[in-house]
Amino acid sequence: MGFSIAEELASQGAQVVLISGPTSLSTQNPNIERIDVVSAQEMYEASLLHFPACDGGIMTAAVADFTPVITEDKKVKRGKENYSIELTPTKDIAASLGAIKTTNQFLVGFALETNNEESNAKLKLATKNLDFIVLNSLNDKGAGFQYDTNKITLINKLGECKKFELKSKTEVAKDIVSELIAYYEE
Repeated sequence: MGFSIAEELASQGAQVVLISGPTSLSTQNPNIERIDVVSAQEMYEASLLHFPACDGGIMTAAVADFTPVITEDKKVKRGKENYSIELTPTKDIAASLGAIKTTNQFLVGFALETNNEESNAKLKLATKNLDFIVLNSLNDKGAGFQYDTNKITLINKLGECKKFELKSKTEVAKDIVSELIAYYEE
């Protein structure tokens, strides 16, 4: 989704900074500056570095909520009984950007939910100081990860919901960008 949105914004003349985790996807438009990261911490740092100079942010990445306290530099072999991994929360990129967002900036988040979908998305919208949230459901066939299609509900900070049918991610990106532009032109 992030690459589709970046391409759509760039095709409409925006200068886009795309911060991406490891992927085989590539960008096409020269208006996209791509910054590759490999960890949630690197994405956090890159986001905080670049966001202040941007008109806004659209956060599509599904960054893990937790990371291992200790990482292994070698494969852990079988034979260790009751092997456990201690986890610590990752830094919340959306909340951190929401805290520094100015009145001249916009911030769009994504919520991938499996239960209480709309209420969880609205809570995230409010607590992270977002202007919009794009709700994805893992309960919708053909939506989410590993598909070229998606089905979304867009919720703005006024609580207004707009549901979209299952479409290609390219078409979903056009819908998101169009709704964002229309909202700010009002």
